This record gives sequence, C-alpha cells and structure tokens, in this order.
Amino acid sequence: MTAAVRVEALDQRFATPAGTVHALSGVDLTIEAGAFVSLIGPSGCGKSTLLRCIADLVTPTSGRVLVGGVEAGEARRRHAYGIAFQAAGLLEWRTVQRNVELPLELHGVGRRERAERARHLLDLVGLGDFAGARPSELSGGMQQRVAIARALAEEPPLLLMDEPFGALDEMTRERMQAELLAVRRRTGTTVVFVTHSIAEAVFLSTQVVVMSARPGRVVGVVDVDLPGRDEPGGDEDAREHPGFFAAITRVREVLRGHPARTPALRGEDR
Repeated sequence: MTAAVRVEALDQRFATPAGTVHALSGVDLTIEAGAFVSLIGPSGCGKSTLLRCIADLVTPTSGRVLVGGVEAGEARRRHAYGIAFQAAGLLEWRTVQRNVELPLELHGVGRRERAERARHLLDLVGLGDFAGARPSELSGGMQQRVAIARALAEEPPLLLMDEPFGALDEMTRERMQAELLAVRRRTGTTVVFVTHSIAEAVFLSTQVVVMSARPGRVVGVVDVDLPGRDEPGGDEDAREHPGFFAAITRVREVLRGHPARTPALRGEDR
C-alpha cells in the first residue's frame, strides 16, 4: 500500500534580515495510510514548517515530499488533503453550512450536492442543528468543529492539523479530541497533527513523532496503542489507563535524548 506521506532528506532554510534560519535538517518520515501521527517537540523546532511542506505551502530547500505517492504540489492540485489551523478562519458573512460548502463551491460542485455533503459533515461533527447559524453565534469549540467539517468537505484521504485546539480551554479541548477521534473512526482519514501537548499527542495518536530543537530532526517515534480509545465512549477509560501515562513518560524520555525508537505500547506491556 502506498504511504499516505513520505518525507525524504528534507532540509528547510529561510532567509531573514538577521541571517539564514535552518528550520529543518535531514528529515525522513513515513506515515502509513490510516495512521494518526502527532508531531511534537520544543517551540521553534519546525513542526509547523514540516506540516506546511507536506501541504505544499512551503517549498523545501532540498529533499522530497510525496503525498499519496505523488509530489506534494501535485497532491495539492488534486485536493488530496484537507487542512485545519489553530484559528478556525470562518467567514462571518456566510452561514455555518455555507462555510463548509466553500471549498466545494470553489471547485465547481453543484449546489444540491454541496448542500447535501455539508449537512452530512455537520451531522458528523454534531452541529447539524446549527447549519443556519453565523460563526459568531458559536463557541470556540463549535467553530473548530465547523473548520474540521470544512477540511473534510472534499473527502480527502489526509487531514493536516496545525494546533487546532491550542486556544481552547482544557475541558473543551478534551471534548474536541474525542470528537476528532470519532470523526476519524467514521471516515478512516489519515491525520497529521501538530501539538505542544504531550498528553494530547499520546491520547490522539497511533504514533508520536518527536523532533529535536532547531534545526528540527526526527529523533524518535513512540507507537501508541491504547485499549478502548477508538471505541465510542472509550476516551475516559483510555485517559485513565496505565498505558496512557507510560506513553507520556516514553515521549518525555525521547525529548530528553533517550533511545530514539520505542516499542509499541500494547496491553501485554503494561
């Protein structure tokens, strides 16, 4: 099966008034289809830059990025991924439903089809009753759910997310994490997720990719398999399971320079 994302020898440098910033160095990374992969590391380590290279929003200085087996630029032209940022970026003059319809409208999908797809996605994220509302009438968490629905509008096999819950309070953030897992469970979408929170990365991910301080390199991968997490209503049990805390410890160890690859966390290891 073709990998969802393959990054090969990626190097990224930016010219600034103060000189050249070496953001990423020799990044090699393979993300399999159906995985949920979080990128974590110190502030300024290049997590968001790596995500933007995958999205073809930044052109690498050297190296290669393949998305679904094709160059990142071609994947962007094929609309092969959806993307969600920390700010929901909704348009106030459009209703919630018409915000979700926007990418479909821009790519020539007929009115009836895009309305049906938008309503389906809003039901999927639990906002079917708010289709006619304006963004300002929604809470921050609800706005993020609309942004996720919009990112999924073209049914992409890959969803790229750059700290989408970073501005939310802890309770809302936990609800949104559970919502995201529920959406992924129903769609099978591969997710690449940038976060500063070790606990968030562990709870959401099948793999946590740990990056070094700038220039960012992949220094380790922690495989996570929490029982019950991907079952409806299983999020609370997963957060309280010993394996959850063990995985957090392992990510911290890799961040502190301990062994670069850790074994999968499965039931028999706990």
